[in-house]
Amino acid sequence: MKYILGFLFLVLTYTVSAQNKQLLYNVQELPQSLLSNPASVINFDKHIGIPFLSGFSVEGGSSGVSAYDLFRSDRDINTSIDIAIAELDSKDYFGVNQQLEILSFGWRSRKSEVYYSGGLYHEIDALVYFPKDIAVLAYRGNADYIDRAFDFSDLSFTAESLSVYHFGLQKQVNDSWQLGVRAKVYMSVANINSTDNTGTFVTRTTPEGPNFYSHQLRNVSLGVNTSGIASLFEEEESTEVNEIVSNAFLSDNAGFGLDVGFTHFINDQWLVTGSLIDIGFVRHKADVKNFSARGDYETSGIELEFPGAIQGVETTSYWQELEDEFEDAVTLEDSLSSPYISWRPLKINGSVQYSFGEDRGEGCNCRSKSKRIYKNRVGAHLYSIKRPRGFQTALTGYYEKQWGNKLLSRVTYTYDKRSSKNIGLLMSAKIDKFNLYLAADNLLEYSNLAKARGASLQLGMQLVFNNK
Repeated sequence: MKYILGFLFLVLTYTVSAQNKQLLYNVQELPQSLLSNPASVINFDKHIGIPFLSGFSVEGGSSGVSAYDLFRSDRDINTSIDIAIAELDSKDYFGVNQQLEILSFGWRSRKSEVYYSGGLYHEIDALVYFPKDIAVLAYRGNADYIDRAFDFSDLSFTAESLSVYHFGLQKQVNDSWQLGVRAKVYMSVANINSTDNTGTFVTRTTPEGPNFYSHQLRNVSLGVNTSGIASLFEEEESTEVNEIVSNAFLSDNAGFGLDVGFTHFINDQWLVTGSLIDIGFVRHKADVKNFSARGDYETSGIELEFPGAIQGVETTSYWQELEDEFEDAVTLEDSLSSPYISWRPLKINGSVQYSFGEDRGEGCNCRSKSKRIYKNRVGAHLYSIKRPRGFQTALTGYYEKQWGNKLLSRVTYTYDKRSSKNIGLLMSAKIDKFNLYLAADNLLEYSNLAKARGASLQLGMQLVFNNK
């Protein structure tokens, strides 16, 4: 278990971070829009990212509780925890996500008008569902919950660190459709997941039995898979760092994925987009460690007084018998090394956009179907990500404005389970061929971030070129 706790601690401590890029989605001036839709409209012919600086994003939060809810000054911590346990349910979650672009590049073929793009980025993603029943049992005990079954299926979490090599292309096939596809190779650095757990614990009254209460474990099936973690706790620090760096670029735990997308031009001003991101998997076969517990068990409690103690008989046999009885009933495995497959969290995007305010003094937009430049865009963006307990969805409305050729801004309003007042802002500036952007959401909470249930930050810089 030390491997599991250690990895979770590292992930939750060193990332302040889910994966919705509503501020970057379908922004024509930014190459990063191609990562959320390989068929996104772009108005440049070549881009080169500044290594390690072209794209950085960090996002995360909780669907049901904030730091302020737990540590507010007008009540003690025990009361806050008790209220949080009462209000949260097993579908509430705590999530973190971080992405860092290491390499990014792209160019347009003059002959075929296909835009090719590729690169390498690193990602950390973790999601922990609130284990409602387990939290109630651990914090409040079972004295007030006789005959209530505590469900172990509430235990569900995933966390991973991986690098992604990718290469894609897009092409406007006719006046109405632009299509795109991106191939990905995943290199897993570390992974841990525990989903699909089953089983219950219940305390029942048994007045006719050997004790007034009976404690029962029923249909228990708990499992945790890990890869790339166990060796980190067994090797020297220098070896650990070398192995992490090595796995980040070339790992034995590898997989494949695909992104697909489209842009449909309804007319000069209306367009509809859609994409499926990370249709893929990783197969874990190296440095794998599995943990499992399966079986049924029932006990009437521990006898603190028994004949052996009174007669001076060695009592350690009693505890050994209890241990043997439990191990015979519940099979515990902590040294398995069975390969397993983890599926990437599928992301679904869809949007509709209307452009208006034609700029008649700037010439034509030669990358656009309409051959015109519009200074204003409004739209709606629907985002959904597949998680172990269903899809997590967000709806965004946005207004985007082009301020001449040098500056662009986008203002967004996003509604999801974490917040109903999420306002975001993107600013992008272009100086000659150098482009810089900065974006953040949940701006209304910045006066007191402790009250925020989610926040994100994205920034990057690159060189963008247009063919003359």
